[in-house]
Amino acid sequence: MNIYVGNLAYSVTDNELRDAFAEFGEVSRANVIMDRDTGRSKGFGFVEMPDNAQAEAAINGLNEKPLSGRAIRVNEARPREDRPRRPRH
Repeated sequence: MNIYVGNLAYSVTDNELRDAFAEFGEVSRANVIMDRDTGRSKGFGFVEMPDNAQAEAAINGLNEKPLSGRAIRVNEARPREDRPRRPRH
């Protein structure tokens, strides 16, 4: 399952994100989305967990819980094709 994680502190790294979710099970990928222009975190990321039951446990266990001082928002990610593309300037 692909999991969206929002309201991340800008200091959170891929490894910190992976470690938080690893408490609930196997994490196949964790990445914080970075701004191409500035190289800084955009404040959200995605975690992939192969086991749906573990992923559900992570969503329920981590949503609205603090990570690096901020209450993160955690839910199942929507498929990319459901979102309209924003024009690049």
